[in-house]
Amino acid sequence: MKAIVVDDSRSMRAIISKQLRDLGFEVQEAQSGQEALARLHENKKTDLVLLDWNMPDMDGFEVLSLIRSEPAHKEVRVMMVTTESEMSQVAVALEAGANEYLMKPFDREALVEKLILLGMDPSSRTL
Repeated sequence: MKAIVVDDSRSMRAIISKQLRDLGFEVQEAQSGQEALARLHENKKTDLVLLDWNMPDMDGFEVLSLIRSEPAHKEVRVMMVTTESEMSQVAVALEAGANEYLMKPFDREALVEKLILLGMDPSSRTL
């Protein structure tokens, strides 16, 4: 399975990407919303986007809205990964089309739990 990790923090991208690679994902990284959208357009077979909420220029909510506005990306699962912990923010993201929401900081177990909820259980299939 293929994933794109979107975060303006290089270290956060590296941490999340390593966890996903260790779980068998093929991972691309993007440091901005524009870069994420470009990667998504280049790679039509993307299964999962892990999207930071707080980024300069284009925040995660804007990126999510643009992903969901394109019929070609309707099957892509989007997980918001952020420090935003207010329930109102969670509701906004889910209403806009996010499939899951993961709070930073998180550990591998929390990531795996969310992947299972998305139907992407790394232990049950060959990714």
